[in-house]
Amino acid sequence: MEIIQMVGLGLIATVLVLIVKEQKPMFAFLITTFTGIAIFLFLIGKIEAVIRVLEDLAVRSGIEMVYLKTILKIIGIAYIAEFGAQIVRDAGQDSIASKIELAGKVLIMVLAIPIISIIIETVIHLLPA
Repeated sequence: MEIIQMVGLGLIATVLVLIVKEQKPMFAFLITTFTGIAIFLFLIGKIEAVIRVLEDLAVRSGIEMVYLKTILKIIGIAYIAEFGAQIVRDAGQDSIASKIELAGKVLIMVLAIPIISIIIETVIHLLPA
């Protein structure tokens, strides 16, 4: 039922933004931003629960935690970059939003290098010499 709360908050914020936008565009942007942050903060508990389950699965399956932590960092960068880009896009700055997305992609690539290296080494060892 939490989705009903999120949708309700979003609808209320949308109505407020539409009312305020013509008179005070800056306040409309602030309402949009704070609504996004409020929804994100509400979801942090859910994200923590998912991370705990993934850590438990990694421990039970014998996966090294460094790989799981790297993957979680990559997912975090993707979500944060997308969230930031959407806020900037809401302010009408598509160019800056694109740069935020580019920065997120580059940081993800940098974090993925150790995992890609391990995968390549594993494939090389599996191939007949």
